[in-house]
Amino acid sequence: MTRADEHVSPDERQASQLQRLRAGLDAVLPTNAFYQRKLSGLATADLRSPADLNALPFTTKAELVRDQLEHPPFGTNLTYPLDRYVRVHQTSGTTGVPLRVLDTEESWRWWAHLWTYVYGAAGVTAGDRVYLCFGFGPFIGFWAALEGARVIGALAISGGSQNTAERLRGIVALGATVVLATPTYALRLAEVAREQGIDLAGSAVRVTLHAGEPGASIPETRRRIEAAFGARAFDHTGASEVGATGFSCEARDGVHLIESQFIVEVLDPASGAPVRSGGEGELVLTNLGRWGQPAIRYRTGDRVRPVWDACSCGRTFMRLRGGILGRVDDMITIRGVNVFPSALESIVRRFPEIGEFQLEVRPERGMDELFLRLEVGDGVRAEDVCRRVADTVHADLSLRCRVEAVALGSLPRFELKTRRLIRREGSAT
Repeated sequence: MTRADEHVSPDERQASQLQRLRAGLDAVLPTNAFYQRKLSGLATADLRSPADLNALPFTTKAELVRDQLEHPPFGTNLTYPLDRYVRVHQTSGTTGVPLRVLDTEESWRWWAHLWTYVYGAAGVTAGDRVYLCFGFGPFIGFWAALEGARVIGALAISGGSQNTAERLRGIVALGATVVLATPTYALRLAEVAREQGIDLAGSAVRVTLHAGEPGASIPETRRRIEAAFGARAFDHTGASEVGATGFSCEARDGVHLIESQFIVEVLDPASGAPVRSGGEGELVLTNLGRWGQPAIRYRTGDRVRPVWDACSCGRTFMRLRGGILGRVDDMITIRGVNVFPSALESIVRRFPEIGEFQLEVRPERGMDELFLRLEVGDGVRAEDVCRRVADTVHADLSLRCRVEAVALGSLPRFELKTRRLIRREGSAT
């Protein structure tokens, strides 16, 4: 299911983006103290081409957090009086102090509209029953997905405040056809279903939608989820600061970014130069529908590989090959070899004997070493699995790491964003 704005030419799209950006900034600059300071002297009429964006400074999460600490509780990145805002959420806090995000009625409707792209690409319709595996706390998470399900007319089922076994029973008993969860939590659902003799693959679930981690764009992880649920798994990208940004289509050859609602740049983190198709860089976004608390040239910190070639689905939106490859600051450097955790996950998930895993970087004799812990299933020679994984990591990534087996169930499980990478004090990466 596609719509007209997913097929327009790049020139048409850029003209529309710039028109919306100029109109939005005209509304923001008279009253938004944060961007008045950042964009002092800007004449919006001078924004005539994509190249003119270079005149605008970047916005970072650190800036926004600092602004809220200095001007509690909501900071100065507010375009309207507080009585215009109807929702307050926050970021997950996995990378530091949580950032509070506010939405007006208009911007909250915009969030829900973004989710109609995500649902549409996965074939989710009004006839579906959408189960959301999410605690519904202050983290924005799947709140907008819940609202998006209402907009398309689907039956939304909340899994808030339930444990994994209760959610599994709800998914089966209520005939859920769509399940939303992080990739790691989807695998946790599958793990508990096996323990309890629940046939997930025989349930009514036909689509799973995932966010928060790269897993659903890692073929090995996606195959494992699909086998467990007997369903097709789709990826979704987004961030509390900017909105629901992208989705994988039926081709599942990367994640399409919703360029009709965002200005998208992919830049070299060091030089700031644009990255060519197939290269890697940092994703920078400007949203075009959240003017109450805007994000202008927002540095997401996400490492991506953009491609502009044709997709078999017919959409002309940019794709991120492999989805979000990882955080720019999550790159691990071991003996001169650079690697992201997602590359190691793609190897670990090839081994069906392995359940959960964990990475640790710690210094030894003045150099960083990588340790990989694996939960290995019963009835399997753990030392053989560890050796095969170590050999595969070395063959595929030219990286040597120490691999050890740990007891099943001993590594942490997460409902939200998984934190598998541990950096010990003194490590350089």
